[in-house]
Amino acid sequence: MRYVDGVTTKKKISVIGLGTWQFGSREWGYGAAYAGSEAPAIVRRALELGVTLFDTAELYGFGRSERILGSALKDAGALETSFIATKLFPAVPVAPVVEQRAVASANRLGVRQIDLYQIHQPHPVLRDTSAMRGMAALQRVGLVDAVGVSNYPLERWQAAEEALGAPVLSNQVQFSLLHPQPERELVPHAVKNDRLIIAYSPLAMGVLSGRYTRERRPTSLARTSHPLFLPENLDAARPVLNVLRDVASAHDASPAQIALAWVIRHPNVVAIPGASSVAQLESNVAAADIELTDEEYGALKNASDAFTPTGGGRARVTAILRSGLRRR
Repeated sequence: MRYVDGVTTKKKISVIGLGTWQFGSREWGYGAAYAGSEAPAIVRRALELGVTLFDTAELYGFGRSERILGSALKDAGALETSFIATKLFPAVPVAPVVEQRAVASANRLGVRQIDLYQIHQPHPVLRDTSAMRGMAALQRVGLVDAVGVSNYPLERWQAAEEALGAPVLSNQVQFSLLHPQPERELVPHAVKNDRLIIAYSPLAMGVLSGRYTRERRPTSLARTSHPLFLPENLDAARPVLNVLRDVASAHDASPAQIALAWVIRHPNVVAIPGASSVAQLESNVAAADIELTDEEYGALKNASDAFTPTGGGRARVTAILRSGLRRR
């Protein structure tokens, strides 16, 4: 496993982490047994492989994801050594609510300090002034170490940091070969200012695994509600998948592993794919050791730049995604 350079935190952060939306959430369709047996096994194996970054949110399963993750880390004796990130859903992003929700998340996780506490989405009306007062209070009392945001454009990320009066360490955003926009402004900003980009949906909800086609569509609600799984978009992704397969054959790897390797090749970027099984987790983690050549990276980038989703391009797809279920 590799760990992040150039970002100062108390604990080291693995470049491949584990996203846990699927822990306790019905929309993935993994069944009741998943939370009780497979999820803890995935966490244990992640720790064995050197994963330190675990991401969850109060919204995932309405707190169940936090409880499952915290319990699994406690049973493994890794609560104090893992870098645990969770998120506040900003329905009412004012200081007292932020403080109250942080206490609730910490209790569900079973931790005395949340390593990274993030605002899940930018509020469409209210700015971040009051929310960041709450974050600052949480840092002063030691309940929160680092503050982050999620789905923020650069200007709002900078405004949130100004409101906090201290670093906003990270911005968790959708980032993959089918959604490479963070390359333009967010990644350069992170590199210049020792900040972190946390890439969610780095496999584009599984499209980049190559297992889905117009004829073989997903069945889980989390995927069927996602516009990338429209037949037209699955067709449009084929050229990207063809390049992924070509590069994968040179590395004795899978297309999904190459897609992850492409994301984390960017400096100051980590990826948090989910995992439906221990085997999938192991495959994801192995991507940290793949080194793409400049030529391979360029071929993937060219294919990525040529991808245009149906219905008005990337901007329309992004708007649809942000208005609906979030994610991974």
